Amino acid sequence: MNSLLLIVDPQIDFITGTLAVAGAESAMNSLADYVGEHPAAYRAIVVTLDLHPFNHSSFSNYGGQWPAHCVAHSVGAAVWEPLMASLSSVAEKTVFLGKGSETTKEEYSIFANHRSAEKISRLISDLSIDRIDLCGLAGDICVANTLSDGVSMFGNEIWHILTPFTPSLDGGVTLTDLTKKLNVTCDPS
Repeated sequence: MNSLLLIVDPQIDFITGTLAVAGAESAMNSLADYVGEHPAAYRAIVVTLDLHPFNHSSFSNYGGQWPAHCVAHSVGAAVWEPLMASLSSVAEKTVFLGKGSETTKEEYSIFANHRSAEKISRLISDLSIDRIDLCGLAGDICVANTLSDGVSMFGNEIWHILTPFTPSLDGGVTLTDLTKKLNVTCDPS
């Protein structure tokens, strides 16, 4: 099986910063261990990153629903250090893709960013990927939106949720319901 690991937004602001998800620190530390223990399990690892401008429309100061988070080039936008250390051991197969960089456009899903969606599609095709393990932050927002768009693009059979590495703001309700609706497999949490 040719597998790809897709890690959504493992950034400081979603772990210990301005928009922290309960359980994210433990989940991302466990994900770092998992990546370090399974260096040959994946043909590629894609890490998505929110990279917002200071005045992004999703921020409450500009009429949005969220506190300012993951401002491009800020500490809060950085990848969680233990995970970054594990990814450095598989640097040759790790790709970082940004989203949310346009001031007026929200991109919860990496596939909402045209350039990033093209790069992932090319990787899937070039590497003959037949399984995508999806995890990251937050399960009910960016992971759920990425999954919905990904199923629309590639069908549901390719997707597999690594639930232990996917904490949610809502305790997992949205993602659990979505995976049932889309008939997507999950690891138990």
